[in-house]
Amino acid sequence: MKMRTVSLMIGLMMACSGVQAEEAVKIGFMSELSGPQAALGQDKLDAFMMLVEQNGGKLGGVPVEVIKRDTQLKPEVANQIADELIEKEKVAIVTGFSFTNIMMAVAKKFADANVIVMSASAGPAPLAGEQCDPHVFVMSKQNDQFAETMGVYAKNQGYERVITLAPNYQAGKDFVRGFKVAYATELQDEIYTPLNQLDFSTEISRIMAEQPDAVYVFYPGGLGVSFVRAYQQSGLMGRIPLMSVSTVDGTTLPALKSSAVGVLSASDWGPDLDNAANHQFVQDFTEKYGRIPSEYAAQSYDAARLLDSALAQVEGNVENTEALQAAIKAAEFESVRGNFRFNTNNYPIQDFYVFEVVNQDGDTTLKTVAKTLTDAKDSYYQACPMQ
Repeated sequence: MKMRTVSLMIGLMMACSGVQAEEAVKIGFMSELSGPQAALGQDKLDAFMMLVEQNGGKLGGVPVEVIKRDTQLKPEVANQIADELIEKEKVAIVTGFSFTNIMMAVAKKFADANVIVMSASAGPAPLAGEQCDPHVFVMSKQNDQFAETMGVYAKNQGYERVITLAPNYQAGKDFVRGFKVAYATELQDEIYTPLNQLDFSTEISRIMAEQPDAVYVFYPGGLGVSFVRAYQQSGLMGRIPLMSVSTVDGTTLPALKSSAVGVLSASDWGPDLDNAANHQFVQDFTEKYGRIPSEYAAQSYDAARLLDSALAQVEGNVENTEALQAAIKAAEFESVRGNFRFNTNNYPIQDFYVFEVVNQDGDTTLKTVAKTLTDAKDSYYQACPMQ
């Protein structure tokens, strides 16, 4: 009944607008496509474009033009790109976004320009709470939630002494805060490193000296490759459990291979999740790109699938932003994660899991260890004015 009501609302708003799209819908894609974090952006772009290509260059039955831009992980560059996408390209939708500092730099600018923001990865706490906006949708999670998943796991395992490590920026702090809230035990040590640091010898020495029960890290992309290699080469792997979020996945496992075996990872998606949409996605992505997809790819693919559904509902009319928002909010699509719906703040309500890196059939992949959270909501939605 709810979905039928939403569809009727969209139909009424469409009828009132009386506008039909004839030209290609312009979609901006902003992410890191160069430098140490390029693998994250490329994985998202590959997954998004895979669906566009499978649909013959269309989403929702209408032609789309995807305008790709490299933020270089620099907020000032992201702002320049945002100005270009708004003023010159006149995009209706912008997606991508790996890092919260980039998204926070431009989200309000896009929203104020009546552009739909659909983050495939970044999920900043402020936009989940008091700064939420009807133009802004997050397809992944609120940053704390992966961390909360691993915090619950660490608590259930009885780890009493845990050291955390993360880059010193907003998402790094979010991922540690979420872990601490769920773990509910005082940390043995809390270490933050520069966002561009790739040498972790000092931190490895501290871990060896402090001998914790377990280590928890958030090091995406190239940071994760460097840290996990250092951890394995030091002899700590297998001796002190390494728990992680957004560190070992399809973007880093091709480089890490067997050196990452045994690392634990919390996520909302894994390649072995048992649903038809996921089986097809993993098969298609692996065949096309020669590697297993990451959580970033899965979330971006879901973004494309949702836009495919929403644009079909509004018949390609992106001028009526209110109707498009309602179509996106309805989330009438088959997610590769299985359960998926939006909360009042436009962040997902979904399940979360712990995975372990294993060798399987001659390849390195992730295997589900436990479902830790079911139908989980983020911790900030009640502060969002959209109720």
